[in-house]
Amino acid sequence: MLNQDVDRYVALQRQLGLSFNQQERILGLFAAHAEALGDRYITAVRIRSWCATASTPNSARTWCDTVRRFSLFLNAEDARHEVLPAGIFGRGRRPRPAPHILRPDQVTAIMQAALEVSPQGTISPYTYHYIFGLLAATGIRISEALALKRGDLTDDGLILRTGKFDKSRLVPLHSSTRRALDDYLAIREKWDGDSDDLFVVTTGRAPTATRVHVVFVRLARQLGIRGPKGTRGARLHDLRHNSECRIIPSGDPNGVEIPRIF
Repeated sequence: MLNQDVDRYVALQRQLGLSFNQQERILGLFAAHAEALGDRYITAVRIRSWCATASTPNSARTWCDTVRRFSLFLNAEDARHEVLPAGIFGRGRRPRPAPHILRPDQVTAIMQAALEVSPQGTISPYTYHYIFGLLAATGIRISEALALKRGDLTDDGLILRTGKFDKSRLVPLHSSTRRALDDYLAIREKWDGDSDDLFVVTTGRAPTATRVHVVFVRLARQLGIRGPKGTRGARLHDLRHNSECRIIPSGDPNGVEIPRIF
């Protein structure tokens, strides 16, 4: 049964450290569709016809790539499973944009501008200020920062529990970064809510990644660091690539000190 094959395939991928949630959903839908039509083996015709029902070209491409990799797995065991040629629904991968390296003074300007974000008199401006600083100081992802809980700030550093491949890791902090986060926690106590999120806004919960992106882009445009709409420029993700202020010389000539931003 194709559904059982999907279960085996998904289990194997997760043993390799992948979450594979989206792929599991796609393969489950395909297997249910194929089995409902009496298929015991994957056929190229079935893959093509099913993927063609996707709502967008990007979805069709994603479905096809996912099922094609699954068919390769099954074909290695039984040649009666057919493999569709690659690229039937086009190749949609775009090249990654080149990172925009922010100067230390630009990072500082963005952090200071964040303190003027509305609504004033609330915790939100402080939250954006410290989030931007933490991304630049540590190079962690915005998703990792927003998933932090108060208990994840330890004497040894930050515990990231939602890292790449769902693996947790410990991120050491420069003493200045640790003091800054302690300052933020003191501010946060005044707006304490039901959430245990480390970073919160007026809702009492962490802001969405989309909202943080919007705030960053708006501030970068106000400061002239990024051009008007329709032009490329500094992105929130570029804080992670800010090599000039993320790495500074240490006392050891053969090493580097943990980043200092605050």
